[in-house]
Amino acid sequence: MRKKLRFFIEPFQTFLRWESSSGILLLLCTVLAILLANSPLAASYEHILHTPIAVRVGDFRLELGLLHWINDGLMGVFFFAIGLEIKREFLYGELRTKSAALLPVTAALGGIIVPALLYTAINCGTPSAVGWGIPMATDIAFALGVMTMAARSAPLGLVVFLTALAIVDDLGAIVVIALFYTSALSFSWLFIGILALAAAFVLGRYDVRSMGAYLLAGGTAWLAFFHAGIHPTIAGVLLGIAIPIAEDPDDSLLHQLEHQLEPWSAYFIMPVFALANAGVAISFASFDLASPIFLGIFIGLCLGKPIGIAGSVFVLNKLFGAALPGSAPKAQIVSTGMLGGIGFTMSIFIASLAFDNAAMLAQAKISILFASIVSGILGTAAFRIARKHAPAKES
Repeated sequence: MRKKLRFFIEPFQTFLRWESSSGILLLLCTVLAILLANSPLAASYEHILHTPIAVRVGDFRLELGLLHWINDGLMGVFFFAIGLEIKREFLYGELRTKSAALLPVTAALGGIIVPALLYTAINCGTPSAVGWGIPMATDIAFALGVMTMAARSAPLGLVVFLTALAIVDDLGAIVVIALFYTSALSFSWLFIGILALAAAFVLGRYDVRSMGAYLLAGGTAWLAFFHAGIHPTIAGVLLGIAIPIAEDPDDSLLHQLEHQLEPWSAYFIMPVFALANAGVAISFASFDLASPIFLGIFIGLCLGKPIGIAGSVFVLNKLFGAALPGSAPKAQIVSTGMLGGIGFTMSIFIASLAFDNAAMLAQAKISILFASIVSGILGTAAFRIARKHAPAKES
């Protein structure tokens, strides 16, 4: 039991350190991308992102632009790491029991449903209504980074709650991407992808530790999903869930892969994604603060997220006596909900799937950046106000 508990605590502490500190690098890459897109180097920046890169294996050839390789290929590795985290959380982490999972899962669902409903209400009947999934997501790296800086005195239970919530939030976003942001399906390719993933799960069931076998199954599933019309990153998530956990968690392939991939995900994949996707030409003349896209994203993230997250916690606390995470004051729960409005990585990812129109995508990206910044500022201010008015024993 002690080993299993350590298997949760040690990766969580490492995860928290990587995710919170990588938020700074993520921010720097975001700023750099915006500067490049609004500088004399903008044309070169766009040219590089759309440079075609071909991969050949025998007679097989796949050619995509650099941006697509990042969003479809590199992010597949990121989603694979998310799959590993999801499996660990549900087996050994904060989500391992129904009672432990109830609060973060319900809060995550509230933080998904309320923003989506607000966006839909504002954009209903317009071409931008398809972007309803954009304000659903919470960026773990940015949210934890802001929390560790703004709420150093926050109880650890509240940090664990935000982490578990964000992981469930990612799972919800993955389901939404798979179900609603796919093109016309090719069932023959889909069948091949399902067979490949089934093979990966069989390997995991028999505790096969050959990474080459999983790469073959995962690569086949990625390619099949790509051709099937399902976003190929979904294959990465499912492959991560297929990786086995041994009787001794410390000796499991999942533990080893997660330990190896987390720094790459935090310090390379996410910053590269930000550098490639956050660059948007900012024109205040064309930026419409009254546009349905802006209002839907801004209200969804800045208002919908805290209402959905904190509201769900308070309802469970009031009706069923569920303990507040970390026994934190209600003001800190609301502050945590505000930090949940930092969407960024996953929100931009969903926006790129939702909008084919360049102008609408640019408007969505600016709105996400603006709403995420406001959510971070509001969450930071709320934590500081809560600390100032906290009883002496909590100071």
